[in-house]
Amino acid sequence: MSKETERAELHRVIWKMACDLVHGGAVAAWDFKSYVLGMLFYRFISENITTYINQMQKKAGRNDDYATMSDEIAERARKIIVPSKGFFILPSELFCNVQKRAKNDDNLNITLSRIFKNIEGSSQGTASESDFKGLFDDIDVNSKNIGSTVEERNKTLVRIMDAIATLNLGEFGENTIDLFGDAYEYLMSMYASTAGKKGGEFFTPQEVSELLAKITLVDKSQPDNFKKKVNKVYDPACGSGSLLLKFAKVLGKDRVEQGFFGQEINITTYNLCRINMFLHDINYDKFDIALGDTLINPKHWDDEPFEAIVSNPPYSIPWEGDANPLLINDSRYSPAGVLAPNSKADLAFTMHMLSWLAADGTAAIVEFPGVLYRGGKEQKIRQYLIDNNFVDCVIQLPQNLFFGVGIATCIIVLKKSKRDNHILFIDGSNEFVHEGNKNKLSQDNIDRMLQAYIDRKDIEHFAKLVKNDTVSDNDCNLSVSSYVEQQDTKEAVDIKELNSRLKEIVAKQDVLRKQIDAIVADLEGVA
Repeated sequence: MSKETERAELHRVIWKMACDLVHGGAVAAWDFKSYVLGMLFYRFISENITTYINQMQKKAGRNDDYATMSDEIAERARKIIVPSKGFFILPSELFCNVQKRAKNDDNLNITLSRIFKNIEGSSQGTASESDFKGLFDDIDVNSKNIGSTVEERNKTLVRIMDAIATLNLGEFGENTIDLFGDAYEYLMSMYASTAGKKGGEFFTPQEVSELLAKITLVDKSQPDNFKKKVNKVYDPACGSGSLLLKFAKVLGKDRVEQGFFGQEINITTYNLCRINMFLHDINYDKFDIALGDTLINPKHWDDEPFEAIVSNPPYSIPWEGDANPLLINDSRYSPAGVLAPNSKADLAFTMHMLSWLAADGTAAIVEFPGVLYRGGKEQKIRQYLIDNNFVDCVIQLPQNLFFGVGIATCIIVLKKSKRDNHILFIDGSNEFVHEGNKNKLSQDNIDRMLQAYIDRKDIEHFAKLVKNDTVSDNDCNLSVSSYVEQQDTKEAVDIKELNSRLKEIVAKQDVLRKQIDAIVADLEGVA
């Protein structure tokens, strides 16, 4: 069985499990996701720490299984384990052991609540505290959403644990760490696809993530045109972390040398992002995900600048803007001399990312199409970006790529050290395949747009390299359609041939009219 076939089978098993859980109760899939994803994470960290300690035991010449060890003996290892793993779980509180006892535990909700607090508490006062604090908050074991009584809630929790326990990831390859991460990503994508508009708030499709990541890695000085490592990756509106984690897949997590940085304003999504990091085997000391409003209260002043920035910030949301007199003096926004409109924060995110971009770095940002052509303050910000030669490329994406968003979005690529005074425009509006009720970027679609970005040359009906001055003279309009001529797919019309055919039709009509007149005359004569 090929890897792709194995992955497809794993996805089928996972989604069937998730759907069966929902069908067995009255909880909507979107509301149920925190429990399924949370329990998957609980199982992962239980198996992760067990494997880690068992390997330590083996090196020391012992073959004891941590899962069967007494809590008293295990406790001796706490001070050794926490600094390296960032957390600690006693054997009796491991997922496998709790799941075995769950059906007979009348206080399962209390048991799980205590265990989750113990796991989070194990990091208290250590370097990993901020990465574990509140991590299980969204798994509310006492919520009426999973049962109106304690007994009903416990039955639901048993069902969830049993379902997660039956996922035999060992069947689908040797590296179960990768499979946990893949399972988590797949579940999030499926929850997003069934959640409508809410789904797009926390998940960027993997194909778009790949395109953004690879754009920021382009380096024409390398033999294959791509960087082999970056120092830091940043996303100021990181959602569940899918954009950041794409670097771990494209480069390898160890080649993001100083780690993954992000900020998220929604606490549920913030928790999902941190869980996602752990499930992709990104240790606590390799990521820094913060909670809060990036535009007003950014958390990574001490970590900028960033060599690679990727983001899909929320489209046209309101923000304080000029209602806050302090913001015009903020070093992130002041260079443009104007703030993004209060009703549309898109270019505020753009200015923030530009400010925190390293001199040799690249930022690839998914944007609402209106930022490319709207007037007023947004036009003035575009003027600043163009005059200072920061806009490297604009890519038009197909419509209906994102969950809950049918419009055709775009990508703006920013650089601080360009080698020319041109902007490359790429029309990728037709680069998609249809899958279900969504459009999707195929690997060929990704490769074609990426190659055009690397080559930076005119391609008829697809790519156009335009001087900054030309764009400025066009009201700083960055719409791809203003520069890349659409291919005319209408059938060419030969006027001479058309006139000849019209004459033939008219002549035939004359003959037919005379024939009808003759028939009518004959009928009148008979009458």
